[in-house]
Amino acid sequence: MRTEKYIKKWSTILLLSIITGVIGGLGAVVFRKMVAIVRMLFFGSLLPRISFYYHGYNFGYIFLPAIGSLLIVAIIRNYPELKGNGIPEVIEAVIFKKGEIKGKLAFLKALATSITIGSGGSVGREGPIGFIGASLASALTQAFKLSPETKKLLTTCGLAAGIAGTFNTPFAGAMFALEVVYMGVFSINLVPIFLSAVVGNAVTLILLGEGFEVTLSSQITYNHVELPLLFLMGLIFGLLAAYWAKFIFWLTDKFEKSRAPLPFKLFIGGLGVGVIGMFFPKYGILGVGYEGIELAIAGLLPLTVLIFLGIGKMLATSLMISTGHSGGIFAPSLYTGALLGAAYGKMLSILFPTLGINTAVYALAGMAAFFSGLTQAPINQILMVAELTRGYALLPCVITSTTTSFLTARFILRGSSVYTLKLERRGFRIKTGRPVVLETIPVKDIMTTNPIFVNPQDRLIDIEHLVAHTGHDCFPVVNEKLEVLGIVGIKDFLNKPQKVKSLPIERFLRKNYAVGYLNETAHDAFEKLIKYDQNLLPIVESPECKKLIGVVTKRDIYKAYYRALQEMYIEEE
Repeated sequence: MRTEKYIKKWSTILLLSIITGVIGGLGAVVFRKMVAIVRMLFFGSLLPRISFYYHGYNFGYIFLPAIGSLLIVAIIRNYPELKGNGIPEVIEAVIFKKGEIKGKLAFLKALATSITIGSGGSVGREGPIGFIGASLASALTQAFKLSPETKKLLTTCGLAAGIAGTFNTPFAGAMFALEVVYMGVFSINLVPIFLSAVVGNAVTLILLGEGFEVTLSSQITYNHVELPLLFLMGLIFGLLAAYWAKFIFWLTDKFEKSRAPLPFKLFIGGLGVGVIGMFFPKYGILGVGYEGIELAIAGLLPLTVLIFLGIGKMLATSLMISTGHSGGIFAPSLYTGALLGAAYGKMLSILFPTLGINTAVYALAGMAAFFSGLTQAPINQILMVAELTRGYALLPCVITSTTTSFLTARFILRGSSVYTLKLERRGFRIKTGRPVVLETIPVKDIMTTNPIFVNPQDRLIDIEHLVAHTGHDCFPVVNEKLEVLGIVGIKDFLNKPQKVKSLPIERFLRKNYAVGYLNETAHDAFEKLIKYDQNLLPIVESPECKKLIGVVTKRDIYKAYYRALQEMYIEEE
């Protein structure tokens, strides 16, 4: 009976993961077709009609992204959650919302982002494709009324399928979902996630015949003495990635605090990108930018152009994201890393002409390093380069630059990423690289309301009797207004003589103790209990008003942790 139940359960999960892979792959294909159609309309039909030249520059490019921006005003105004790349929304859904995303958001995300990219907006399509796959998968799970843990898993599968289909890298696509959503903690859940990634990739290849639109040679080689130079590049790119993430959200705050209406902000963002793109219309500033990556890897761009393009892409993408456009950060970060990596390689070839520097190595390693620093997903990029080059010859280079950039950015961002920074601004406390369990549980969901409390005039012997009567080992101490004055428990009267036990407990209250608040999480509560060596945490109304409204114990947190784990991972049995 147990074996039969086990087989039935996993057969269902694997079948659903295959279906999710198909859905995610189809979503990626449809979205890419939409981008191609919109781009043809803007660059093939509209641009010739608005083109006018001055000193060799076509000023018509300026207006394409601005016009596209105005076309998405209604969507962004009614569905502000569609701003940005969509990956933070998937993380939020899986961790905090039982894997539930509204199905209609898949279509609206595809529409808004295809207009943004097709009109020349400097954003990526990979994050939106991942969001589309995840939201379609979530809609499927909601239609079948599946369990919360299955919803979370299949929503993640949809994300993996979309990313894998985009790059023709099923292994890296699955690892991206695991690193970004499950925060690097892998379990039995990886089986259906990998399966969905493989299926999603296969669907894309069957229907489009290609994944990543950059042709890479598998014969790129390097000299092992270059590893220290790659280590230095990792440090530089880690700094650059971390401060770019900070700059994006700084600029976002500036636009959000301004009183400018949404149409104006979107228009300004598009117009700014158009101005930058006008100077480099053929090098990938306008749109996703894969053509620029290919030129950089092939070594066809001079040093100054590489630097201007890398910085220009960062500025253009910052304008799009901060003004509220729908689009990803994935491709722009790969573009920036590849262009600046190639520039770094060219500078090294000038400084060390005898080393035989191959700029393609630095373009690929820079691409992986910059992205891993920005997203805190290093394994994804290490595997992606291996899959894209169809070999493992460059792994030492990529591992060196990627892990160095990852750790450097991690130190600066204090465990956050460009994805989690957006969630932290909404009040979700998430750090990468560790299992997100206790952070998902609000204190208010696990606290005991109407707790037993004592007064400062009560004696220690009264507390001893109360422990024996209730089985509790710790109590909050409050005054006549129910304001918390401290805590008292077994440790305060254990092995004390009877004479001491007859004294009021106010004489034994500790000056240093912790209290919690309703807007905190179980993780916050647990950290306070450990730091102050308490078994019980009084929950009060606010820092200004210490009126007792509940208590949380270590036992409450342990139970909540176990329940949350059950909802996060599919058990083997």
